[in-house]
Amino acid sequence: MIPLLQFIDVVIIDLLKWVVIISVILSWLVAFGIVDTYNNFVQSVMQFLHTVTEPMYRPFRSLVPPINGVDLAPLLLLIFFMFLQFVVIRGWLIPFFHQASL
Repeated sequence: MIPLLQFIDVVIIDLLKWVVIISVILSWLVAFGIVDTYNNFVQSVMQFLHTVTEPMYRPFRSLVPPINGVDLAPLLLLIFFMFLQFVVIRGWLIPFFHQASL
């Protein structure tokens, strides 16, 4: 069970955090006109990121709506991922299963 928890901790949650960070940076680049949204590659990357991140943002957007046009859902999602990694997985689950295996 511990290797599965470590895989979720190190691979899946870290990958999801990077997807959120890349999504935020790409949205800033689009908002400032640095990235051309008519490019097919950019459109496909934006569509992929939107498809992956939007279901994760939705619960946070229902809790805290955008304030003056600033969406706090990515920040809250990153904080939630860090809570999962450091408190739930590394703080509770791994020590619990490690003690149970003794």
